[in-house]
Amino acid sequence: MTKIRFLFLTLLVAGCRSYNPSVMFQLPKEYPVAKDTMGDRVMEYRITEYDQLDMHIYTNDGFKLVDITAATATSGSGGTGSGIHYNVEGDGMVKLPLIGKQKVKGLTLREAERFLEQTYEMYYRNPFVLMDVINRRVTVFKGDGGYASVLEIRNENITVVEAIARTGGIANTGKAYKIKLIRGNLNHPEIYPIDLSTIEGAKEGNMTVQANDIIYVEPVKNLDQKVLLQLSTIVGIMTSILIIVSLTNGKN
Repeated sequence: MTKIRFLFLTLLVAGCRSYNPSVMFQLPKEYPVAKDTMGDRVMEYRITEYDQLDMHIYTNDGFKLVDITAATATSGSGGTGSGIHYNVEGDGMVKLPLIGKQKVKGLTLREAERFLEQTYEMYYRNPFVLMDVINRRVTVFKGDGGYASVLEIRNENITVVEAIARTGGIANTGKAYKIKLIRGNLNHPEIYPIDLSTIEGAKEGNMTVQANDIIYVEPVKNLDQKVLLQLSTIVGIMTSILIIVSLTNGKN
């Protein structure tokens, strides 16, 4: 009989363990969240590690296209370039033709273009650089359980609000007042809490998303459905145990 009671308690605890299993990214108490002040808010996209850069260099302020990867010059003011992409490494450096490794992490695209124009001046006359990041994407959990959307970032200044809107908005089961922006290395991420339930909190949603950001809208705790599910499980367990006890006592 003691073994039966122990089995019952074990199954009961296992059945009641989680009433909302779809909740993700829960933070332990006193977890250091990042501060989103006006000084910290990123208003332009900044290059980060593992970005893929598409770069074109023109000479004479754009009059003549220079394909530096093929070491040739093509006449004309247009062209598509070589199509070769340059990867930003984990240390924030990118290896480029002629000038070698250059640190671009933390620069906006415009700042990186100006920096490379100045660097390439030792090789080309009045260089004109055009750059874009081609692998930017953001993962958005909209608050409907574990479902998520991956958003390709085509423009430079997409905000958190716009990213959520482009993926269908916050689900009916999502908490607009409990959103997390998870950024950086997932071993040591920066967590920005965002509350979009008020006008004042909407300022937090004006942050510009970065490549590989995760936007997580926490789902509401659907207690009615979860409680009924757990109760049905417990009732089933109890019924089975009572049957076993009844059969055991009958044999005795």
